Amino acid sequence: MLKKIEDHLGRLIEFEYPPKRIISLCPGITDTLFSLQLENEIIGRTKYCIHPNDKVKTVATVGGTKKIKMDIIHKLKPDLIFAEKEENTKEMVEELEEFFPVYVAEVQSIKDAYRMIHDVGVVTNPEKLAEQLVTTIKAKFHKLPQAHGKRAAYVIWRKPYMVVGKETYIHSLLEKIGFINPFTELNGRYPVVSREDFQNAKLDYLLLATEPFPFQEKHKLEFAEFLPNIEQIIVDGEMFWYGPRMLEATEYFKDILGDL
Repeated sequence: MLKKIEDHLGRLIEFEYPPKRIISLCPGITDTLFSLQLENEIIGRTKYCIHPNDKVKTVATVGGTKKIKMDIIHKLKPDLIFAEKEENTKEMVEELEEFFPVYVAEVQSIKDAYRMIHDVGVVTNPEKLAEQLVTTIKAKFHKLPQAHGKRAAYVIWRKPYMVVGKETYIHSLLEKIGFINPFTELNGRYPVVSREDFQNAKLDYLLLATEPFPFQEKHKLEFAEFLPNIEQIIVDGEMFWYGPRMLEATEYFKDILGDL
């Protein structure tokens, strides 16, 4: 049957319910769909949708999160396509919606992540499984380690340096752990910063993410030149993804952050 529902941007989407041929263009949503036991319905994903890694390999790749292959998507004939406002471009969504129903989610906080999981369950049918997943994540997040107001920068890029700013899921997670993010006053969700910006931020910790830029131990020397007394931690960027990766986050943060 046909169903109409509003997505996170207030767009009215009409699609065949429950959808039997689903494409996801966002890694966190792809991971969520698999966790809701929809592996038989998922027919397409981006090359960055790598979880769960034992299952996504059998799903067709339709390009990246910013550039897709329309010819492949047309051949797959999806009933529904999931996109995310930050991960995917407006132009991509506009091109796709000329031919297919496109549900756009928006995740800028932990609360939004819970909403996304719930709504994906509503749209695809396994609503109870979605609620169970949210409940389990919430229980685990109550046990996150606490940084007690320590100041930390989460660095995502090199040349130029880019950090996580306001209105992002990662910032929301840092706050939940108890960090103070000094770069929320800058313009943009992922502002470019200078060495002087780092020095003036009065940091306690520098969190160097393994993605999208693959920071490694060798990069610590570079930062130590101008931040000699700041503790640097290489963090697994995938642990800062929303969706089922949130289940692993609590134990990961306990291991890597220890007693802050």
